[in-house]
Amino acid sequence: MKISKHTDLIVYQMAFKAANDIFELSKNFPKEEKYSLTDQIRRSSRSVCANLAEAFRKRKYPKMFIAKLKDSEGEAAETQVWLDFSYNHGYINKIDHHRLILDYDNIIGKLVVMANQPEKWQI
Repeated sequence: MKISKHTDLIVYQMAFKAANDIFELSKNFPKEEKYSLTDQIRRSSRSVCANLAEAFRKRKYPKMFIAKLKDSEGEAAETQVWLDFSYNHGYINKIDHHRLILDYDNIIGKLVVMANQPEKWQI
């Protein structure tokens, strides 16, 4: 399959789905978490997608491409931390926590592979 835009990337599709899943789950977080945990987990999960879109548009420049992929990877890892806090405080159940942690492990793995092989993505 020819990849002509960032939305064609499987890793983008995975990250977008995970961010939407987190949004839905975080609707049930307590009101006192609105300006801390809820905002943080939504922001970091969405940022994975945004940084990936930027990386895709900067693939002509390997160093910029890799830097944006690394930003995306960092946001994915940050999201895992917020998922751990969410689970620890009882805001999400064990099944959702485990599923999303694995999803982000897979996302991070795909981002690392892309960053380690920038020449495959150059235009």
